[in-house]
Amino acid sequence: MPKKLSLEGRIAAISLLAVAIGASIPIVLIQQGIDTPLAWTGGLLLALPTVLLLLRLVIGPISHSLKALEGGLLNFRDGDFSVSLVTRRNDQLGYLTKLYNEVAEILRRERAHIYQQELLLDTLIQSSPQALLLVDQGDHIIYSNSGARHLLNRGKPIQGLTVKRLLPHCPQELADAIEKKKEGLLSYSENGETRTLHLSNSSFVLNAQKHQLIVIREMTRELTRAEVQVWKKVIRLISHELNNSLAPISSMAHSGKLLIRQPGQSEALEKVFDIIADRCQHLTEFTQGYARFAKLPAPSREPVRWQQLVERLKPLHGFTLKGELPNRPGYFDPVQMEQALLNLFKNAAEAGSDALNTELQIKVDQHGQELVIRDRGHGMSEKVLQQALLPFYSTKPQGVGLGLTLCREIIDAHGGRIQLQNRAGGGIQINLWLPWPKTQTAE
Repeated sequence: MPKKLSLEGRIAAISLLAVAIGASIPIVLIQQGIDTPLAWTGGLLLALPTVLLLLRLVIGPISHSLKALEGGLLNFRDGDFSVSLVTRRNDQLGYLTKLYNEVAEILRRERAHIYQQELLLDTLIQSSPQALLLVDQGDHIIYSNSGARHLLNRGKPIQGLTVKRLLPHCPQELADAIEKKKEGLLSYSENGETRTLHLSNSSFVLNAQKHQLIVIREMTRELTRAEVQVWKKVIRLISHELNNSLAPISSMAHSGKLLIRQPGQSEALEKVFDIIADRCQHLTEFTQGYARFAKLPAPSREPVRWQQLVERLKPLHGFTLKGELPNRPGYFDPVQMEQALLNLFKNAAEAGSDALNTELQIKVDQHGQELVIRDRGHGMSEKVLQQALLPFYSTKPQGVGLGLTLCREIIDAHGGRIQLQNRAGGGIQINLWLPWPKTQTAE
C-alpha cells in the first residue's frame, strides 16, 4: 500500500490545485466569449470556495487529532495514564499518536511498578516494631505506622493530627522528649513495669518543604536479652578476678610456709605477706564495688541548696558550672546524688574531656529538677549508647561497668529518669530529671 502524502505535501497539492482551477476557469470562460475581466473574476470566485473546501477536508482530521493529543497530554498532567488514542492515519500525526500510546503504556507500567513498591514498603513499615511518625513543617502528622498509633494514641488514627495535640495522650517522659526533639534512651513506668525506648529525630526536605521523621524503638526486650549476656559476662569477670587474686595468694602462702622453716628469711617472708595483703586489698575493693551496687539503700531525700552541692563537688572533681543556679532548693539524697555526679564527671574525664569542657547545668520548673552534664569526650557509638546503662557493660578493658548503671539506679530510686545522647561536635549529654515530692507545690 503506497504511503500517504505528508502534511506538507497535501497543502502543496491543494495550493497547486487552487492555482490550476483559478487559471483554467477564466480561460474556459474567455473561450465561451465572456469578457476577460469578468472571466477572471468568476474564476477566482469559483477557486476560493474550492480551496477552502479542500483545506477543510485536510485540516479537519488534523484538528481532531490535535485535540485528542491535547486531551491526552492534559490527562498526563493530571496523573492519568489510562487513556489511549485510536488513529488510522499513516502520516506524522499518526506517528505522534502511536508515540503517545507507547509513552502512556510505559507510564502505566511504571506507575504500577511504583505502586507495588509503595505497597510493599508500606506493608513493611506498618509491620515494623518501631514507631514511625512523619511530620510536616506545619507540625501535622502526614504519615504514621501501626506501632506509632498503638504507642502514642491507643491504636486510634493519628494521621492529620498535630504533634502538640497528640502529646497529651503519650506518657509524660515520651511527650517531653518528642516536644524537645531529644534523641537517645528514655525510660518510664507503665502498669507497674519499666519501659525503655530509644528516640531519634531527623529532618529532611520533601517537595520543597521541611519534614521531620521521628523513630521510636522499643528497647525493653533487647535490654532484657542484653542483660542476660551481661550477667554471663559478670560471672566470667568475677571468676577471672577471683582466680587472679586467689592463685597468687595460694602460691605466696605456700612460699611463706617454706620460708618459715628457714632461718634468716624474715625479709623475704615480709615481701610474701605484702603481696598477699596487696591482693587481698584489691579483691576487697573489687567486691565492695559490686556490694555498693547490690545494696544501694533507698534514698533519704531532703531539701538541698544547689550552691552547697556545687561546693561539695568542686574539690572532688573539676567541672564548669553553666548558667545560674536556681533559687529553689533541690530535693534528693545529697550523698547519692554526689556519687552519681562524680561517676559522670569521672567518665567524662576518662573520655578525654577536660574540666573546662565538662559542664553542669541545673534547671527547675513546676514539674521537677533537671541536672544536665555535657562533655567533649569521644562520645559513644549507637550500639554503645543503647547498652550504656546495662549493669556491668563496659567498653574499657579493665572496666566493671558500674558507673552509669549506679547512676541509673540512683535516679530510678528517686522516681526520675536518665537520658543519654551524643552531642553535635563530639561528646555526650546526660540529662538527670528528678520529680518534686508530692507534698510540695509548684512555685
